[in-house]
Amino acid sequence: MNNKKRAQIFARLREHDPQPTTELRYASPFELLVSVILSAQATDVSVNKATADLYVKANTPQAMLKLGEAGLKRHIKSIGLFNSKAKNIIKTCRILIDQHVGKVPRDRAALEALPGVGRKTANVILNTAFGEPTIAVDTHIFRVANRTRLAQGKTPLAVEKQLLKNTPEEYRKNAHHWLILHGRYICVARKPRCEACVVEDLCEFRNKVYE
Repeated sequence: MNNKKRAQIFARLREHDPQPTTELRYASPFELLVSVILSAQATDVSVNKATADLYVKANTPQAMLKLGEAGLKRHIKSIGLFNSKAKNIIKTCRILIDQHVGKVPRDRAALEALPGVGRKTANVILNTAFGEPTIAVDTHIFRVANRTRLAQGKTPLAVEKQLLKNTPEEYRKNAHHWLILHGRYICVARKPRCEACVVEDLCEFRNKVYE
């Protein structure tokens, strides 16, 4: 995979979807942070369903603390690992109030210091809430990057570093969303939909699948 081909792939993805964004529903960096924490090992659909009512009642760290861990659990009990997620979210709210005047920090180290927030979640917040040109490598992006050979690596961090190095600057801000959506709906795990892929002729995957 050379740089010219990489640029062509992202140009096609941009043409297909000029303004990609997350499928999580949120109205503030705090809501996005909570939703991303909840989305671990859960679908965006299930998170959106749970947070639709939750954010009406509590959409700030202060309101979430007032709701309490037990109250939060009642709203998110349909989501996997809801007990530990509720505990982490309440702890995170306390830290946001005590250390960041109730605001979500625009700093990787500060984000990763929050309970339930790792590098991937921090990247999502930096990219989606604050417009930073970061790429959060989840299972979809890891698969798409390795399959197409946009970026190859044995770990998410290795793939992230390769993507940041190899993705042309003009595409870096939206690369995260283009790749995750492509992996979610086209380059799926078991049977990629190569016949519907807008970059099929540029992709270097050797085992393409056609209907």
